[in-house]
Formats: sequence, structure tokens, C-alpha cells
Amino acid sequence: MVPEVIAVGEVLIDFVASEPVSYEEVKFFEKCFGGAPMNTVVGVSRLGVSSGVITAVGDDSFGNFLRRELEKNGVDVSHVAVKKGKRTTITFVANDPSTGERSFMFYRKPWISGTADTSLEVEDIDGSYISGASILHVSGFSLSQNPCRNAVFKAIDCARKAGVRVSFDPTLRIDVWDSPSVLRKTYDKALKSSDIASFSREEAEFIFQTEDPEEAAHKALGYGIKIVGIKLGDRGSMIFNEAGDKVDLPAFKVKPVDTTGAGDGWNAGLLVGLIKNWDLKKCITVANAIGALIVTRRGAITALPNREELQKFLKNRAKIDIEI
Repeated sequence: MVPEVIAVGEVLIDFVASEPVSYEEVKFFEKCFGGAPMNTVVGVSRLGVSSGVITAVGDDSFGNFLRRELEKNGVDVSHVAVKKGKRTTITFVANDPSTGERSFMFYRKPWISGTADTSLEVEDIDGSYISGASILHVSGFSLSQNPCRNAVFKAIDCARKAGVRVSFDPTLRIDVWDSPSVLRKTYDKALKSSDIASFSREEAEFIFQTEDPEEAAHKALGYGIKIVGIKLGDRGSMIFNEAGDKVDLPAFKVKPVDTTGAGDGWNAGLLVGLIKNWDLKKCITVANAIGALIVTRRGAITALPNREELQKFLKNRAKIDIEI
């Protein structure tokens, strides 16, 4: 069976600092599963919705580790391309000691050539696989370099021809792009092809040139996007739809340890809600809860909840029972 949600984009190793200090001061890094779209589909799978991936890993031990982690989480790996002669992409992550906000140091194009995630090719895209899904989830990070950019746009084209909804997460990391002009032109093309899109506060400000998240959301809807999410960190989040509805809910209060993957988990909650035809308030409540749970531990998928854990959190913290 084809999964309900398929993610296309980067999968990589996150080396996360073992303590909240600068890169200069950190002594140890912990190896963690990483890659924004892959984090999202792991979250989707843990909530009982079938998921799969289209991505590329190196023919090395890190690639084996990433495939194994996806499989352990019930994610279909039949379309993971293993690139001979390539190394699996890695990144180092350090966190601000007071906020938990992270910064990244990437070892991939344009800094280093020959890593796997940018080596996904048009030939790796199986249109028949995509056409059976409900949602194709796309990472903007994976659009930063070719041949992967062309491969991802082929996947988007396959989805649109088959009536599969396209979900776009910008995953904005300016330093992996060759130029801001290429970034903006590429994002513009992706947004025009998307049905669902979610943005962090910083991404919305950069892409839409406004500090007002509501104005940014309306600009996104102007591209023809039907569902727009704006993630505001400790302020919570907002969801808008093409009919003019808006839901704005505060964040659940937790002690942040590592914010890596919080937005990806939020996306998982939104996509599961859309698959299950929840209303916007239920979607955003679940998305906020997942984001809150993730920041309580280091690593992007470490604290992603299953259905029972999420229901328990919502019952204890929000005093509500939600059937996931």
C-alpha cells in the first residue's frame, strides 16, 4: 500500500551539542536522526498515519543508521536511494543556553560537494508511488541545490497531476543557497504549487517581507495556498484557510531543552489533522502539543509522541480528551 503522507527531501545526521554552550566551548556532540521532512513523517507515523519517504543517503554507516531509524518508526523506506560513492550529509547543532534556540553548521553543498542529500535525482522519483498518497510533504531546504531541486519539483508535478495535496515547509537555511535571488525565485515557484504551507515567524518575515504574521499568512494565501500555518515559538501558532477562517492559540508552557525539530513535529500534527478532517482548532491544539513535547529533550525525534502519550499530555495540560 502507498502511504498516506510521503515526504521528499533531506535526511541527515544531526550532531547535537551535549550541553547548551557555543561551538567553541562544547566538548561532545550526540548523534541524532535529522532532516526536517523526515522528522515530520516520523511524527505522522507515530500518530498512526502511514508515511513514506523519497530521499537519498550515502553508502555508509550513517546512511544505514538513518534507514534503520525510519524503519523502526514504521516509515516506508522503499524509495530511499543509496548513492554509491557519496557520504551521508551531516550537520552540527548548538543551542543558546537561555532559550534553547539552535544554530546549524552544515557539511553539504555549497560548502562541501559529494554528499548524498543533494544527489537525489529526477530518476529517483516514482510518480506511481506519489500518486497514491493523500499528501506530499516537501522541504524547501532540499530545493537549495541541484540535482535534488529538479527531483523535488518533479515530485511536486507528479503530485499535482494526480490530485495529491502538496505541503510545503520552507526550512529556511540561507547559507545552503548559492544566492538569495535563487532562493526567492525557487520558493516563489514552490509556493505557487502548494496547497498547504507552514512557516516559522522568521521564515514568514523573510519570505513575505513583513513582521506581521497575519499579513504574511494572507500573502501566502494569495499564492493559492488553501491552509497556512504560522509557528510563533513560545507565543503559540496560527492557522488560516482560504475561506477566511483563523485560529490563534497560545503555546503550552514547558521548559525548553532543545528546539530542534519542534516545527517539524508541529507540521506532523497539522498533516495528521488534515488527513483526519479535523477542524482548525483541533489541528492547531494537537500541533502545539507536539511542538511543546519535542523541546523537552535533545534531538529532533526523541520526544515525538505516539497517540497515547499525546492524549495523556492533552488531558493533563489542556484538560481535553482528543481521539487521535
